[in-house]
Amino acid sequence: MDFNNTEIAFSGKSNTDLKRSYWLFKIIGWSWLIKLGPVLLKIFMPLWFPIPIIKATIFKQFCGGESIEECENTIDELSTLNVKTILDYSVEGKEEESVFDANVEEALSAIKKAKSNPNIPFSVFKPTGFGRFDLLQKINNKQPLTQNEEAEFDRIKIRIDKMCAAGFDADIPIFIDAEETWIQNPVDDIALEMMRKYNKEKAIVYNTAQMYRWDRIAYLKELKIIAENEGFYIGMKLVRGAYIEQERERAQKMGYNDPMQKTQENTDKDYDLAIKFCVENINKIALCCASHNEKSNLLLVDLMKEHNIDIDDNRIYFAQLLGMSDHISNNMGKGGYNVAKYVPYGPVKDVTPYLIRRAEENTSIAGQTGRELALILSEQRRRKSI
Repeated sequence: MDFNNTEIAFSGKSNTDLKRSYWLFKIIGWSWLIKLGPVLLKIFMPLWFPIPIIKATIFKQFCGGESIEECENTIDELSTLNVKTILDYSVEGKEEESVFDANVEEALSAIKKAKSNPNIPFSVFKPTGFGRFDLLQKINNKQPLTQNEEAEFDRIKIRIDKMCAAGFDADIPIFIDAEETWIQNPVDDIALEMMRKYNKEKAIVYNTAQMYRWDRIAYLKELKIIAENEGFYIGMKLVRGAYIEQERERAQKMGYNDPMQKTQENTDKDYDLAIKFCVENINKIALCCASHNEKSNLLLVDLMKEHNIDIDDNRIYFAQLLGMSDHISNNMGKGGYNVAKYVPYGPVKDVTPYLIRRAEENTSIAGQTGRELALILSEQRRRKSI
């Protein structure tokens, strides 16, 4: 597996696409500008004039479209590279009950689309798209709920169950995305309940483990014991994590034990241990390695060989975000592995907070933007030499 083959990595990109990507990653590398992003959005977004600029640049790079229908071209283009699509409705920050219900209907539409298109192997939802953040935090803290809050939490569980049931009926596995640590416990509890209900024959419901948490190896081991004792399968998506700066700041401000690993090396170590643990228990655990880290992807390739697991075994998937790490996704697709891109979509105005968060993640990952820039420059030089 050669991740340095930029001809394959950027085979779906025109010279214009490469230039746009280059300047986008160059700008994303300016951490001071990215940190100003949320402030600038609050000032200028009500005026609407940033929308066309955002749509032609960062949205075009990292999103498939404003609707499922608009994602068709992206789905088709990825499929020509043997890369599949995970449609991710990425609207964030709205907490009205009507919006939660609308989000469920959108997620159900994505399942329906996946059922009719073999290039969409999974569906996904974010729990805070189905329920109020502050309520989940209150439950996480084990605070007593009012009668109205009990009813509200029941509605969250009903929405999630509706999603998982639809995935079960359509035979489309469901990813439950991870949240901040201070609301993750009720998410883990609901995910366990859904696995008990829908994973009796195989993994349909997948929870997500953020391995920058020092407690996630223990969580995986405990979950395996429960699954063995109760007779269900585990679905697990492994990520490094998305909220490290705010996690550390909150822990320091509120004076509790930092839930994050002390070093990046510890995160990498636990991520790779989690991959190894899942592969060693492949008859009980289905795995999605959602990583932009070359070493972790190569480790999983080696482990599959070591354990005689076919490269297209549907219990193992690799995944990256659209617009990033094409050198991993496309070379793995060319090699015949199960690989998919997370393809965010939604109205530009509503998806922009998600895009800002992704940009912030890029600036906080050492070498991420530099690697993207180096690969693009390498491909541009290759094309000029032809």
